[in-house]
Amino acid sequence: MPQPFLVDVPEAVLDDLRHRIRSTRWPPAAPGAPWEQGTDLDYLRGLLAYWADGFDWRFAERRLNSYAQFVVPVDGVEIHCVHVRAAGGGGVPIVLTHGWPSAFVEMLPLVDRLTDPASGPAFDVVVPSLPGYGFTPRPAGPVTYSRVAGLWHGLMSSLGYARYGAHGGDFGAGVATWMALTAPERMLGIHLTTPEVWPHVAAPLTAAEEAYVRHTEAWDSTERGYSSIQSTRPQTLGYGLTDSPAGLAAWIVEKWRSWGDTGGDVDARFGRDFLLTLLTVYWATGSITTSMRDYWDNRWHPDAIGPADRVTVPTATAVFANEFVPEGVPPPEWAARLYDVRRRTVFPRGGHFAAAEEPDLVAGDIAEFFGSVLRSGGDA
Repeated sequence: MPQPFLVDVPEAVLDDLRHRIRSTRWPPAAPGAPWEQGTDLDYLRGLLAYWADGFDWRFAERRLNSYAQFVVPVDGVEIHCVHVRAAGGGGVPIVLTHGWPSAFVEMLPLVDRLTDPASGPAFDVVVPSLPGYGFTPRPAGPVTYSRVAGLWHGLMSSLGYARYGAHGGDFGAGVATWMALTAPERMLGIHLTTPEVWPHVAAPLTAAEEAYVRHTEAWDSTERGYSSIQSTRPQTLGYGLTDSPAGLAAWIVEKWRSWGDTGGDVDARFGRDFLLTLLTVYWATGSITTSMRDYWDNRWHPDAIGPADRVTVPTATAVFANEFVPEGVPPPEWAARLYDVRRRTVFPRGGHFAAAEEPDLVAGDIAEFFGSVLRSGGDA
């Protein structure tokens, strides 16, 4: 039975946070250009000074609590979620799933745009926190894409929905993919903003696919150090990030700067209040280590895509490949190896965190895609 939930961080937690920020032991600045060797010292000093003495968490907390939130027990997991019904009733159910290093707050800009749109269908929107992120605890055992997909099917059933759509980026795209693979009869369609799940490759790659794979390998060689450590030693890393606000902020904000369409200015793109809301959710819940276990679980207990696996439900790919550090543009034939792609849109702006960066574009694309699905009787 869903139980109402309010975000309410104890004042003692906030006092301890401020004390730790003010007691930070800072390393020397890195030689070379700012950000070249990681998060820039001057930037981080300024961000933490504002976190301690300018950022109003209670205001941020009230904004979070303006969205109806619940805890829903599914298979022994107390899933935290936002659940907002369409303003006029009769909404199309959809679950929106974030990734790492993110939280449910990334998807909140889509809620009003989907529940009360200017045009197109209105939605009943469900925004869960992934297991181990924020207010959803991480259960025992491996938590892979397919396991979360099963939890989300249970969540949507508990909320009274028999069929629904799914949207996601990063890990959320993997979850949406496995929702479609494991229970296609329940899915209206899926909408993805990142190519999280690689297809099984049988036929030879096209020239465009070869170029994409080469770009991805080059990106991995310089940008994926975080993934290597998180998939091999998340516990060791977690001690420092759980104990130090400076460490936590440096680890997360660097990714938002590099992966977003920021031009190198992460504050101008997202705003410090948004970034610190995200960081405070991680800090107050002590969930950075449990969030990083996604990398361990999906590496050592992977959901393998085999030659017979294919997503048969209508799929939309929204390409937001304008990251500050470009991750590459997957060609249409790459997605077509795994998905029944009915809509592909390449956007001129927006990056990895598209829901927070360009919510109008994301919401509009979701509405147009699912509108076409509904008009064709569920087969876009």
